[in-house]
Amino acid sequence: MKKIITAFALFLSFTASAQVAAVSTIDAVASDSVVPRYGFLSLDHALKSMPEYAATQDSLQRLNEAYQKEVERVEDEFNKKYELFLEGQRSFPRTILLKRQNELQEMMQRNISFKADIRRDLQQAEQELMLPLRTRLNETLAVVAREYHLELILNTDGNACPFIEPTLSMDVQKLVEEYLK
Repeated sequence: MKKIITAFALFLSFTASAQVAAVSTIDAVASDSVVPRYGFLSLDHALKSMPEYAATQDSLQRLNEAYQKEVERVEDEFNKKYELFLEGQRSFPRTILLKRQNELQEMMQRNISFKADIRRDLQQAEQELMLPLRTRLNETLAVVAREYHLELILNTDGNACPFIEPTLSMDVQKLVEEYLK
C-alpha cells in the first residue's frame, strides 16, 4: 500500500511541475518582451564576405588553370599520336598496328586517370584552403551566439529553413559579417 501511495504522490508532483512549466512557457511567449532565442544567416554569404575568401578563390583558380594547361598538353600529345596512327595504319604491319593501338589505349587510360586525380586534388585543395575560413566563421558564430544569448544559429542556405518565427529569432548576418572584417 505504501508503494502505491508513494507512486501516486510522485505522479501528482510530476503533473503539477509539468503544468507549471507549461504555464510559464505560455506566459513567456505571450509577453511583449520575448528575447530572441535563435539566430539565422546564410553561411555561404558570410563566408564570401570574408576578406580571405577572394585570395583563397584566386589560389584555387590558379591551381585549376595549371591543371587545365597540363590537360590540354596531354590531349594535344594524344591527338598528334592518333593522327599519326590514322595516317599510317594502312601501311603498318599487323604487329606495329597492334602495338600503336595499345599505346593509344594506354595513353587514353592514363589521361582518364589523370583527370580523375585532378578532380580529387582540386577538391582536397579546396577543403584545405577553406578550412581556416570555415573555422574562423564557426568561432565567430559562437561569439555572436554567446554575446546575444542565442541557443543556436540556423543556416538558411538552400531554403533549409523556409520559416523562422521572427519573434523568437534574429537575423545575425550583418553582425557576423562585421565580426569577420
